[in-house]
Parts: sequence; C-alpha cells; structure tokens
Amino acid sequence: MALTHSKMIELGEKAPIFHLPVSNSKLVGSSSLSLKDLSGDSPLAVVFMCNHCPFVIHIEDKLIDVARICKEKGVNLIGISSNDASKYPEDSFEAMGKRAVDKKYPFPYLYDESQSVARAFGAECTPDFFLYDANLRLAYRGRFDETRPGMGSATGEEFLQALDELLNLGVVTMPQRPSMGCNIKWK
Repeated sequence: MALTHSKMIELGEKAPIFHLPVSNSKLVGSSSLSLKDLSGDSPLAVVFMCNHCPFVIHIEDKLIDVARICKEKGVNLIGISSNDASKYPEDSFEAMGKRAVDKKYPFPYLYDESQSVARAFGAECTPDFFLYDANLRLAYRGRFDETRPGMGSATGEEFLQALDELLNLGVVTMPQRPSMGCNIKWK
C-alpha cells in the first residue's frame, strides 16, 4: 500500500463527463450510468473507492449509512473503482459486483477500466470524495472524516458537514482537508 493524499483541486470546477458500467446493476436497476443520468436539480457525491484498500474497508459500513442519508436528502452518491484489475483482481468488475451485492450497497458502484474518469476528476487515492452542487460545480473535495484504520471508528463527520452546508447554505464553508488512503493502482 502506498499512502497517498488526495489532490486538492480547485473548487467550482465542472464535473467531468463520464459513462461507465455499473457492477451492481441488479441492485440499482441500470447496467451503465453517465453524468447526464445523474445530473438534475440536486447535488452529486462521487467517491473513488475499491474493494481491497484498508482505508475504504475502514469507512465502508459508515459510507453505506451515509449513502442512505444522501438518498433521503435527494443527493445521488456513486462509487467508482479505477484500479488496474489485471494487477489487483480483487478489484475486478465481477468482484466489485459481488462486494456491492454482499454488502447491499445502496448506491451504484461503477468501473472505470480505462482510468480516464479518475484522471479527469483528479482522483489520487481511495477513498477520495468529490461533492458537486446542483449545477455540477465542485463544492467539496477531500476526506470522509479524520479516522484511519486502527484509529477510531469512521463517522463521515466531515463529508456530512459539507453535505449539510451545501444543502442548507448553497456553499461549503468548512475547512477542507485532503483524503488519505491507498494510491489508485494505475496501469
């Protein structure tokens, strides 16, 4: 595992266009999704994640809870894995689908096999969070919370605060800190 911090890209950037296959299509009812499918009058949360990263595993159960909160608030949340599955077969499309079904992910888990979507977003690590406003402008990027594997239980506190500020104020005013995790496994 190579410890990596997320790149703190500039706020206000427009969400990159994408169209990706959904690994848990039976749970979410779609075999592929695009930015256009997810855009509307509500914010969009994107988390770059994978199956094997201990940092993702650490937050996974709380992320599932947070995804349900997002859904209740009318916010689309998606997970994207961009890892090289030829070197990390536990992150293959099939393994992603199995994990999503086993854990009952309430969000689409998309596969970025070409890694072009991760590059377009500026994603560097897993997990790496991006929160876009209803106009698909970046309002928050960074960490889920301050916990790490072996250092407390995941709360999602920072992401949830950013979400609440965006929904109630129309802007995120809190300090934004980089996420920390495993580097994306580039080809």
